[in-house]
Amino acid sequence: MLQGLPPILDAGVATLILGSFPSPASLAAAHYYAHRQNQFWRLLGVLLEEPLSVVDYVEKQRLLLRHHIGVWDVYQQCLRQGALDAAIQSPAVNDFSRLRNEAPGLRRVCFNGQTAGKFAGWFQQQGYETWVLPSTSPAYTLAFESKLARWRAAGLGDPG
Repeated sequence: MLQGLPPILDAGVATLILGSFPSPASLAAAHYYAHRQNQFWRLLGVLLEEPLSVVDYVEKQRLLLRHHIGVWDVYQQCLRQGALDAAIQSPAVNDFSRLRNEAPGLRRVCFNGQTAGKFAGWFQQQGYETWVLPSTSPAYTLAFESKLARWRAAGLGDPG
C-alpha cells in the first residue's frame, strides 16, 4: 500500500488545492508535484507571481502558505502501478473533518483534475466553494495557456 504525503496546511489557508494521489516521482522526492513535466508549480508561479518553479520545496510551501493556499490529496493511501489516476486501486480517503480545526478560514476547494473532482459534492455540502480544474499532469494534454485561464477563473492568485 502506498502512503500519500502530509498536507501543506495552516490556520491561514483560505484555498485548498486537492489532487488525487502523489505520482511515483512525488513519493520518491517526498514533495507534491515533483515530476518535472507536471505544470503545477509553473502554473501557480504565474498566478501568484512567485518563482515557484525554481525555488526549493521548503520555499514553495512557505510561499503557498503566504498566499493562503494549501495543498493535499483526496487519497491518503492506495495501490497503484505507475502514475495514472485510472490505475488507483483500493484507495483510502483522507480525513477532511480535520480541516475545520486546522484551516478554519478555508472557503474554497480547488480540485486538480477530474479524479480529485469526484469529491466536490462532499465539500459543497460542507459549505465550501468548489472548482474542478484541468489537471496539471503531463498526461492531460490541454495547452498550458488554457489550463492557466481556467485556474485563473477559479480565483487562484486572488487575495483570498
